[in-house]
Amino acid sequence: MKTFYLSAVLIFFLGTSGGFGPMSRATEPSAPTPASDTADEPSAPRTRLLGESELNSILTSALQREHVGERGELELTFARTWSPLTVPDVPVTVKIVELPTLGVTANFVVRFELFAGEQSLGTWQLPVKAHVWREVWVARSPLRRGELLANADRVRERRDVLTLREAYVTGEADETMMELAEDVPAGLPLPARSVRARTLVRRGQIAEAIVRDGAMAISLKVEVLENGAQGQQVRVRNVQSKREFRGKVEDERTILVSL
Repeated sequence: MKTFYLSAVLIFFLGTSGGFGPMSRATEPSAPTPASDTADEPSAPRTRLLGESELNSILTSALQREHVGERGELELTFARTWSPLTVPDVPVTVKIVELPTLGVTANFVVRFELFAGEQSLGTWQLPVKAHVWREVWVARSPLRRGELLANADRVRERRDVLTLREAYVTGEADETMMELAEDVPAGLPLPARSVRARTLVRRGQIAEAIVRDGAMAISLKVEVLENGAQGQQVRVRNVQSKREFRGKVEDERTILVSL
């Protein structure tokens, strides 16, 4: 009877939630997550390739600005292949280090330094071919010596002025006061030596000389002793006294003389 009673009590305690239930297994602590090795490392700088087209563009701009200017529009062609260069992903600029003595010509070698920001990327040397394009006057038909430039049969054409060292480009002078100094065949640009100031008075011509002395002015007839354009000094001779002196050409009939 006592044995049965003890068994019942034991079962009661073991079966209740407040008794000595089965021991729960301890939970093992989880291992800490390792910190990323790259979390604090700076990211690698971005780069790109500098190709031939971009280099040609920045090199052309620098040469145009520093060495060609208003002579015309520069066009460059590389005579040697440019291998793409890995550069930082920032704008690249160029500094012209050396040019031949004659500067930009049809064929020359240019030495230059490249920069990414303020960082120098190195110095290179390239052989290039160049054209400098500009509109010039070209004779459409044969032009004759003494013809007024304003009346000359000509047309504007885009030409490479590197091959036309003496090309005459109009626009700065009054064409009605310019004339051809020599014949120009059809199809050729007008060289600078072929154009001169228009001759207004000629040797042997009788003109009027205005002699000024302060506020006083005297007019007299003179013989022109040499050809002259507007503004030029020429020798003249007083028709009556035969005295020679010099005066400035005013127009086709007038010579100004200052005492």
